[in-house]
Amino acid sequence: MYLIDTNILIYYFNDNIPVEQNGKIENILNNSFNISLITKIEFLGFPRHTDNSFKRAEEFLSHAETYNLSSEIIDKTIKLRRNYKIKLPDAIIAATTLNNDFVLITRNEQDFNNIKNIEIFNPFSDK
Repeated sequence: MYLIDTNILIYYFNDNIPVEQNGKIENILNNSFNISLITKIEFLGFPRHTDNSFKRAEEFLSHAETYNLSSEIIDKTIKLRRNYKIKLPDAIIAATTLNNDFVLITRNEQDFNNIKNIEIFNPFSDK
């Protein structure tokens, strides 16, 4: 199971996923399309959405399972913020990932590298 970070949704939405990973990302979106509430806010709150792109984005996200801020995710977010130098949106995404035993799909590995026990898949990486 996976949690998809905002940057990956943006790359996918704009057809910018590496060709060799596109099939894997599409498979994940079809079978494990999970996002954090913060990703929904970031993706739909993009200020340069046109009316058309906003409607497309809403339709796209209607297929996702959105994970809200449960008390467990809030507690994990607080611990992550206290223990690591991490921005609040990234802490919420990391806490959601850890709380649900997901693999986080992101291009921004550096935002999460120091967090223990978080598994990351970067479709842009040669690893």
